[in-house]
Amino acid sequence: MTGVPASAAGGPSGARRAKGPASGGVTPASGRALAREARDTAPGDFGDGRARRDAPSPEEVRPAAPSSPQSSQGTAEAQGSTRAPRGGKIAAAAVDQASVWNIANLLTMLRLLLVPAFVMLMLADGGYDPAWRSLAWAAFAIAMITDLFDGHLARTYNLVTDFGKIADPIADKAIMGAALICLSALGDLPWWVTGVILGRELGITLLRFLVIRYGVIPASRGGKLKTLTQGVAVGMYVLALTGWLATLRWWVMAAAVVLTVATGLDYVKQAIVLRRQGIAERKAALEETEE
Repeated sequence: MTGVPASAAGGPSGARRAKGPASGGVTPASGRALAREARDTAPGDFGDGRARRDAPSPEEVRPAAPSSPQSSQGTAEAQGSTRAPRGGKIAAAAVDQASVWNIANLLTMLRLLLVPAFVMLMLADGGYDPAWRSLAWAAFAIAMITDLFDGHLARTYNLVTDFGKIADPIADKAIMGAALICLSALGDLPWWVTGVILGRELGITLLRFLVIRYGVIPASRGGKLKTLTQGVAVGMYVLALTGWLATLRWWVMAAAVVLTVATGLDYVKQAIVLRRQGIAERKAALEETEE
């Protein structure tokens, strides 16, 4: 009698046990593995254990806290800083307007106020009283001294303003013109001297404006020496001098007239050269643009 297979000997239950592992039955070890996998792939995950660990935590998805007033203010200031250049220009313009009342401009205003005071003192009591003439000389001397300081202060301490650029030359011409006209009216100075000096001053001022589109004519050393010599000469004529001082003032005035004419011609020459250079540069620039 041949042997019977173990599966047949076991009957139905034995057959089930025999084919159970073959059909993929769950062993205790595999059951624990499946449990772990099911736990790792709980609802809300993305299919593997790593997905659960990589998902953002509640703290990570929590909405950001609203910014504080200080941080909002800082943001506004940072945004406002992009508009700083425009605000800076406005502030700079306000400073320029306020700087009109600086020490240099105040000295110029003082010189302008001294012009009518000088005329009244010069012509007081007929214009020949030595005491009144001395007071007139004091007013003229103060005006000439302030002329030396206001420009220096403006350039040194950056106090240059549009008002100063206009008022300073007007004050210079006003005090000098008033003194020359008064002296000629009183018969102390020939009218032709007054005409030469005032004609030169007004002519050079007009010439500067005519060529300003091409450049600026700088003040020369000769011009500064002319101004100093004119001030000394006119001051000596304002005083009631006699003797050798009266003769000396005549020679000082003659030197002032010579310097006035010489420097005037030099300015005319500079203006012609400056105009020619400006025209040549404009012509060259025009040719370059056409090419």
